[in-house]
Formats: sequence, structure tokens, C-alpha cells
Amino acid sequence: MGVINLARVDERLIHGQVMMTLSQKNGVNSIFVVDDVVAKDKFMRELYKSAGGRTGQKTIVITPDKAKFYWDEYNFKEYNCILITKTISVIYDLVTHGVPMKELNIGGIAQKDPEKDLLVTKSVYLNQSDAEKLKDLNENYGVEDIYFQATPSAPKSTLKEVLAKFNL
Repeated sequence: MGVINLARVDERLIHGQVMMTLSQKNGVNSIFVVDDVVAKDKFMRELYKSAGGRTGQKTIVITPDKAKFYWDEYNFKEYNCILITKTISVIYDLVTHGVPMKELNIGGIAQKDPEKDLLVTKSVYLNQSDAEKLKDLNENYGVEDIYFQATPSAPKSTLKEVLAKFNL
């Protein structure tokens, strides 16, 4: 049975030194990029596979539905992966479907709606709905360690600190 060693939300998906460092985490043998747009675009899919390959890890680019199927049917085989998505909504959908993860790193989310999005760390904007989803994952779905950290050398912000900004 496979294991998600680390889940990460970052709109950049695989990029530079961040992935080089994270991919060296103990036991990691693969990177799963879970994104509809990238998975359905052959050029983008190959680009991310190539970028992931530079980390020395097998890189699998799939849609969220395919990720759920792959978990249901194969439990991610023997992959000990870093699972990366662009949005909290995709992570939430995967976890509530039954894909287990214990650690979730929020790395980079750009502002979409100036009326609703709040800058919670240097590199992360959240809206109320995403904050509530993260709280739900932590309290009800076993995602024990949710933190905000753009790069491995940057300081971490805790979920509790971020939720306080939403009075949650």
C-alpha cells in the first residue's frame, strides 16, 4: 500500500529548489501532480513529468478523478509520494473521498478575489471557504499537521495562527 508522505498545495506545482528539497524527504519515491488542466494537456503533462524527473523521483500527472480511482483500486501501489495540487479544494475533495494524508503543507496561493481573499502569509491568500475546509480536514479527517511554508527554509505558520485571522 502506498503512502502520502507529504501533501502540498502550491499553484506552481513542481518548481526549483523547493521540490528538490522536499523530494529528498525520507521514504519518498514519487511525486503525484493532481490537476485537471495539467493532466489533460500533453505538453504541460510532459513538462511537469520532466521537472519532477530532475528530482530523481518518478512523477505521475493525473486528474483528481484518476487520483481517487488510483487510490480506490490500488491504494497508490507501493508509491511513497509527495502529492501536489494547485488548490485546497482538490486536496479537500481527495481527503473527503478517502485518500488519507497526515501532513499538509500550504506553499503558495495567489489572490483571486480582492474582496474575499485574505493574505495569511507572505505567499498565501485564503478565503473563508478554504479556511473552513482546512479546519474540517484537521478536525474531522485526520490531517494532523497543516502548516503554511513557501520554502523549506522559510518560517512555518500554523493552522491555528491562520484560522485566527478568520475567527475560526
